[in-house]
Amino acid sequence: MLIALLVAGCAAATEEGGEDPNGPITFATGRDTTGYLQPLLDRWNKAHPAQKVTLLELPEAADEQRAQLVSNLQARSDRYDVLGLDVVWTAEFADNGWIIPLERGLFPLDRFLPPVVDTAVYRGKLWAVPYTSNAGLLYYRKDLVKKPPTTWASLRSQALAITKGHDIGGYAGQLAAYEGLTVNFAEAVQSAGGTLLDLDQAKAKQALDFFTRGLREGWIPPQALNYKEEESRLAFQNGQLVFARNWPHAYGPATQSKVAGKFAVTRLPGPEGPGSSSLGGANLAISAYSKRQNTAQEFIKYFTSLENERRVLTEGSFPPVWAELYDDPSLIKRFPYLPVLKESILAAKPRPVSANYNQLSLVIASAVSKALSPPYDQPTDDVAASMKAELAEIIATQ
Repeated sequence: MLIALLVAGCAAATEEGGEDPNGPITFATGRDTTGYLQPLLDRWNKAHPAQKVTLLELPEAADEQRAQLVSNLQARSDRYDVLGLDVVWTAEFADNGWIIPLERGLFPLDRFLPPVVDTAVYRGKLWAVPYTSNAGLLYYRKDLVKKPPTTWASLRSQALAITKGHDIGGYAGQLAAYEGLTVNFAEAVQSAGGTLLDLDQAKAKQALDFFTRGLREGWIPPQALNYKEEESRLAFQNGQLVFARNWPHAYGPATQSKVAGKFAVTRLPGPEGPGSSSLGGANLAISAYSKRQNTAQEFIKYFTSLENERRVLTEGSFPPVWAELYDDPSLIKRFPYLPVLKESILAAKPRPVSANYNQLSLVIASAVSKALSPPYDQPTDDVAASMKAELAEIIATQ
């Protein structure tokens, strides 16, 4: 209904000499590191010569993407029409009035993976359309590991044993002080049965102890404290790690690396069994200041269609949002990790749905980073208590 009113309003404005809600648009999203995006945009542009879309690449790092988007939207600029948003930004952007609500019936949401749809909803309204999904996976050297670990204890014992007999590091995730550290910590907390919004001090301590013990004992190499996604990906595919936590995008490059044919993936481990990943991915939203909202909406329908989502996987190696693609035998043959990834996504949990998520993440990353700093002897119960108090203060201001 809201979209219909917007369209009617824009049409009336056009009749009075205002802006036409149809026409060329821009698509602002993170830097395309694989070169898959432009060919997909070219297909749209060929079919819509009067409504061409121009790709505006933002920085690769999520924190920098958000800063650039926020700066533009706070200025009420109409430079960006369609926004590629990290799934954790939905609440913040909706709460600030930077994006417009969308009509659910216009999109085949019932055919998407359910947890993915939840990332686009805030206070009962749909504010974006899922475009890609993501869940963390445990990459492991199957030539060195007899049985992939399902628990932290098994991960630790195997990492210790293998590193003693080989010139190789044990385990690494993304432990640099940025959003990736928040993700890794969140996964450890929820794998232990806790949540970030209502942080259980004992669960937070258990998660911190997992990392600090690994660093003290050496099966998490100290270099991991500087790892973001790319650094951990390169370390694993260059044969420097037995185990690595990373997103599915690291799978393709590893098949062309030193570990080709020697690795596999499984779900993240937890304290007593398979763990739970943080839900990642990207959603597409329409800027509240766009003057081409009709075209922006049609473009999003095209870009999240089944046909295009298949290309997102086959040409970009990004996890799609359509559930049926994960069960396609031809795709599984090409992307063997799809069944494990589907399990991981369905068992994943979103990061806190909060308009103040960025503040929450900064507090978490800062606190965890201090706990993981050498010599790894800061009392983790004190860190957990302090973090809980800071998070509660931020949540209370919402």
